[in-house]
Amino acid sequence: MSAEPTGSAPGPGSTPGHGTGPGTGPATGTAPTAGPAAPPDPRRWWVLAVIGLAQLMVVLDATIVNIALPSIQDDLAFSDHQRQWVVTSYAIAFGSLLLLGGRLADLIGRRRAFLIGQLGFAAASALGGAAATFGVLVTARTLQGVFAALLAPAALSLLTTTFSAPAERGKAFGVFGALAASGGAVGLLLGGVLTEHLSWRSTLYVNVLFAAFAVTGGVLLLRRTTPTAPPRLDLPGTVLASSGLFCMVYGLATAGPHGWRSLQPLGLLATGAALLTAFTWWQRRSPHPLLPLRIVLDRVRATALMSVFITGVGMFGVFLFLTYYLQHTRGYGPARTGLAFLPMSGCTMLSAIGSNLGLLGTVGGRPRIVTGMLLAACGMAWMTNLSASGPYAVEVLPGQVATGLGMGLITAAAMNLGTAGIDPRDAGVGSATVNAMRQVGGSVGTALMSTLAAGTVTRFLEGRQPAPELMARAALESYHTVFTASAAIFTAGAVLTLFLLPGGLSVERAHGAPGGRRPSGP
Repeated sequence: MSAEPTGSAPGPGSTPGHGTGPGTGPATGTAPTAGPAAPPDPRRWWVLAVIGLAQLMVVLDATIVNIALPSIQDDLAFSDHQRQWVVTSYAIAFGSLLLLGGRLADLIGRRRAFLIGQLGFAAASALGGAAATFGVLVTARTLQGVFAALLAPAALSLLTTTFSAPAERGKAFGVFGALAASGGAVGLLLGGVLTEHLSWRSTLYVNVLFAAFAVTGGVLLLRRTTPTAPPRLDLPGTVLASSGLFCMVYGLATAGPHGWRSLQPLGLLATGAALLTAFTWWQRRSPHPLLPLRIVLDRVRATALMSVFITGVGMFGVFLFLTYYLQHTRGYGPARTGLAFLPMSGCTMLSAIGSNLGLLGTVGGRPRIVTGMLLAACGMAWMTNLSASGPYAVEVLPGQVATGLGMGLITAAAMNLGTAGIDPRDAGVGSATVNAMRQVGGSVGTALMSTLAAGTVTRFLEGRQPAPELMARAALESYHTVFTASAAIFTAGAVLTLFLLPGGLSVERAHGAPGGRRPSGP
């Protein structure tokens, strides 16, 4: 087995290796002289707490309003057709602007981007909590996505540049990965409790409280740094990337309600694919690319990004449909539904943090991700047998435990591998790429699972007279289809990771040690 699969960003003045295979050194073929290592920040663990709080706020906000949607709809009196935009408007803005937000963090400084993102997110949340009309609420959710696109890559790049020692980096990414992977379940829990005991508005106002702590901590703890050689903003690349991601996320969002054969989602997806193809072409020619292709062409990093994408596809839709099952089929209230997700959230945190301790701390990245994918697949497969009235502890709990343990392993290792070895000047956009893969994967998963569920219901009811009991059975069949698809997706992810990710290599060896040094050894 390999050493701990962690590494660090090269120090200033170093040239990171960007090989495509194991043992590949810098492009010049010679290792530059290592400069003096900067002493670690004595406040770095407090910095991790601030960054983790910001990450939790961004991730849980993708799901915290899901449970509150019925209450919001009753209060603001909007239609079922409009309901999806309370969730989708956030996802579209967040997903389409992530690369721009990451590059802005590199341009203006990650501390400044972090604080601006936090303050803007809090202001947008306050606007949403006070919304008296559907239009104001959707505008607020869109603004939340805009500022989240600046905040999320700034937070991840701060983590990447704050922790340079391999062992400490592994622990830090374990904590960060736990929050990233469990944030969706935490959002459902918090949203259910707040909605039932306060009001739906509190699910938005709570972000103001989170932001107050994060901004205070950021002002006191984050070092003021000015980029010594900030990259220039690639305007053509920014337009192509943002518009391409917008079309892709928007097209995926409309595929659920309209169907995959509708011209609207197909046209948007085709346009998005064309724009992103043009973006790739331009990045090869741009003197100051928005996303240097060396970031995504590295074999280890590309496989890690693929793992993040697959995890998003397999999990985001499941959160939604498991919520439907608990509320509509089992009749749980909002708070009880949120509590029902607690085992998955707890297992995710335990797995992500514990994977860097003890014996597991010596296991490489490939076995962690593959094992995590297989555990998640087993959890999804277990839930294909859900019934309307079976014991929660037998039918739901084992699947949640297996899925949570798998999610923790995948996220902690993949986010570490996906950001290790990135040049500090590109840390913002590199971190944004990880977040973008997760967000686009979530949009793909939500649209795909919605389409599969709707098709299952249609086929089940074909030629039958709809009745309450029959509709309940159709809904249960649709949940079985969704969980079967998720199990297949995670199984495919395990196979792909097994063959694509080099084995027996730590992140250090795959990407180069700090300061351009390469570890000795075979």
